[in-house]
Amino acid sequence: MHQWQPKLGLIQETLLLTLHARALDARLPSPILGDTHSADLADTIDYDFRKLKVKPNLVVTTALRAKKLDDVVRAYVAAHPGCVVLDLGCGLDTRMVRCDPPPNVDWYDIDFPEVVHLRAEHLPGRSHLVGADLTTSGWLTALPGDRPAMIVAEGLLPFMPGDSFQRMTRELTCHFPSGELAINGYTRFAAWAMKYHPTIKALGIKAAQGFDDAHEPESWGAGLELIEEQILTRAPDVARFPQPLRALTRLTARSTTLSRQGARVLRYRF
Repeated sequence: MHQWQPKLGLIQETLLLTLHARALDARLPSPILGDTHSADLADTIDYDFRKLKVKPNLVVTTALRAKKLDDVVRAYVAAHPGCVVLDLGCGLDTRMVRCDPPPNVDWYDIDFPEVVHLRAEHLPGRSHLVGADLTTSGWLTALPGDRPAMIVAEGLLPFMPGDSFQRMTRELTCHFPSGELAINGYTRFAAWAMKYHPTIKALGIKAAQGFDDAHEPESWGAGLELIEEQILTRAPDVARFPQPLRALTRLTARSTTLSRQGARVLRYRF
């Protein structure tokens, strides 16, 4: 098998962490996401994934949040034929393949130019690729603004400095007539703790952005309205977690406060 070496900056290299987690889930006897495309892609990369030190907790939570976000996208696309889907900070995710939208949906995979270049070479498909630094303005001009939009931002919030995520959200909701925003909502503690994951710490990335109250984005001036908070410790899929992680997760699920420090999926309409 021909292998290739990814040439990425520090922040961009974190995409390999989530790719590896999805690949490991796909190889489990009872996977949660079952993304075999990610597993096949990871096998083509000449990279020592062992140094990422991915633990079982990260594997199952990464797979579960991706599954729940996929479900949100599928539901929106089914209810809004001909809509636009934006996957912000898409990395090397295969979400479009998993969701398999109909041809009348325009799907945009958006990330740094070097990441988009890798996608074009190693993840060919029918999505539109947009290379952009999401902390800057101007990249939205490449997108249609006359249709409803489903916007997904998985794992992006902690890596955008200052108020750049809020500013980007305001620009997005102004660009499209209506839509939904779906994110995995990091609390402030979860974003702070993320800095101490071995891989994030080794790369020297200062991940710190988060919010505790799921209603806080409603104050960003982006016209957002919270419509759902999914606390993933209470998802039926926890039954597939390996022990003792399954028992610990179910114990955590008894406390809403503790559960919110883990994975949660937030949906907003605008």
